[in-house]
Amino acid sequence: MEKIEHRAVIKFLTKQGKSVQTILEEMSSVYGESCPGKTMVYKWHTLFKQGRASLEDDPRPGRPIEVTTPEIIQKVEKLILEDARLKKKQLAEMVGVSDTTIFKILHDHLGMTKVSARWEPRMLTPPQKQQRVECSRAFLDLCNEDQDGVLTRIVTGDETWVHHYEPESKQDSMQWHKKGTPPPKKFKVSQSAGKIMATIFWDSEGFLLIDYKDKGVSITGEYYASILERLKEAIKAKRRGKLTKGVLLLHDNAPVHKSRVALASLYKMGFDILVHPPYSPDLAPSDNYLFPKMKKELRGKKFSSDEEVKEAVSAYFSDKEKTFFFEGIHKLIERSEKCIRVAGG
Repeated sequence: MEKIEHRAVIKFLTKQGKSVQTILEEMSSVYGESCPGKTMVYKWHTLFKQGRASLEDDPRPGRPIEVTTPEIIQKVEKLILEDARLKKKQLAEMVGVSDTTIFKILHDHLGMTKVSARWEPRMLTPPQKQQRVECSRAFLDLCNEDQDGVLTRIVTGDETWVHHYEPESKQDSMQWHKKGTPPPKKFKVSQSAGKIMATIFWDSEGFLLIDYKDKGVSITGEYYASILERLKEAIKAKRRGKLTKGVLLLHDNAPVHKSRVALASLYKMGFDILVHPPYSPDLAPSDNYLFPKMKKELRGKKFSSDEEVKEAVSAYFSDKEKTFFFEGIHKLIERSEKCIRVAGG
């Protein structure tokens, strides 16, 4: 009887035009611990809005509930455009869906992977746009003198989280099956909280260094400087003559990258720095090329430990031909030209 009562309240408040979050808050204040969860409230709110359920019956056959409806996706994108600093949890509360749903919308539908990297460009100021254009022109001018020489000198890198498990997207899970046979089943799983921070450096020939941060350790200027020292040794061992020709280091404007100790280390090693404009993941090969491809390959695979994650990442890079890495570096030219075309927007 309690279940029917809950449905009746949800239906009544839905008819009043109230959102899922409002309904959940009002029911929580009345029912307390016996209040249905957000997922259940959302389910029946959607069914009643679509006229596909009654109080006593289960949902009528028909199109299954699509949590990521076009309306919800548009609402999430609108909220991001209004405030690019919103966190996933805040978006979930504002839209009235679960954190997992927001995660899928951001990654699978809107293609957003980094709050500071993917959302900020939409809010660039005119001076910031001009800075992007100037940096792109400077890079292209450098390439005009000796394109191959410049591209082969570039070493780029960045940090990224690698999860023990990232859910397989609906598109990735599609399989061929004979007409008339039941479609393959996919069981619902929860995302593992396990993850590890990886700092990856690479060039046009392949990966050079992968550093995994130990749990509880902060990435400081000193820590990053120690990684740069190891990077120099890796270049010396793997790329004969590269240090002599001169390394062009391309990394973003994270505080630790610009710290005094890191800059002093770069000066000591003789590395030149390619100027990278703020809020420009489109001009960062790791953000727009390497990391998305790596994570797509690892998506749907489950790892039981950090060591298994490390082995999978190493295996991924070891399996790639030089052309894979060269393409990622070479795309800098195309992306810089596009940046200039769109006036830094």
